[in-house]
Amino acid sequence: MLIDAHVHLDKYGDLLDDALREIERENIFTIATAMDVPSYQDLQEIARRSALVLPTFGIHPRRAPQYVDRLRELGQYIEMSPAIGEIGLDFHWVKNSSEYPAQLKVLEYFFAAAREQTKIVNLHTKGGEKPILELLERYDVARPIIHWYSGPLDILRALVQFGAYFTVGVEVLYSETIQTIAREIPDRLLLTETDNPGGLKWLKGIVGMPSEIKKVIDQLARIRASTPESISRMIQANFLKLIEADPWLRQVRTLLSQP
Repeated sequence: MLIDAHVHLDKYGDLLDDALREIERENIFTIATAMDVPSYQDLQEIARRSALVLPTFGIHPRRAPQYVDRLRELGQYIEMSPAIGEIGLDFHWVKNSSEYPAQLKVLEYFFAAAREQTKIVNLHTKGGEKPILELLERYDVARPIIHWYSGPLDILRALVQFGAYFTVGVEVLYSETIQTIAREIPDRLLLTETDNPGGLKWLKGIVGMPSEIKKVIDQLARIRASTPESISRMIQANFLKLIEADPWLRQVRTLLSQP
């Protein structure tokens, strides 16, 4: 089974049926990350159509100002979600620094909940790599997934020491910087993603479909001097290790453990 650990399925629009068929045909376990409350509600409906889709709740840092004064109402969604994401900080694409305190407040709220509920978190870190590391340490958040890391190598190494997992996605097909990062990630902490449908659209102007994950795996095999089969097995084993004994993800472990 292939693993796509960060996808925005609710953004597919008219192509959603095609995307779900491709997920089933290629046997891709898909973590569908939310941007906000309506996004999560849409993902819950989508997940009813495929056992391979795991809907997760988060507030993207770009949405944080809309929710910073509504944190208590988010608790019900965090409790029903088997994992948390997409959350994090964005001090790069978000140019208005007056929004940064809201991002931090929302992120800390989610980190406190993740620690209490022992849930995986799926993290956006663009421009906020160092403060996110500091907050992970302060809140002792277990098993974070760092989505599409593109920051400094020294912070990456510190996150490795913390035990964070890292997704490598479609940019590894085109960017020497991301290829360097992909080589740096230890085998035991490597995961794959597509950030579909927008990841490839941002890079190349085309809608990314689920099977793009196979191209990511092929490229990882090339740059890590391995084979696609070995990389796929390693990613699945890593994800199973990540969710080992997770009380929220028992059904996922059963699904991924099937031959």
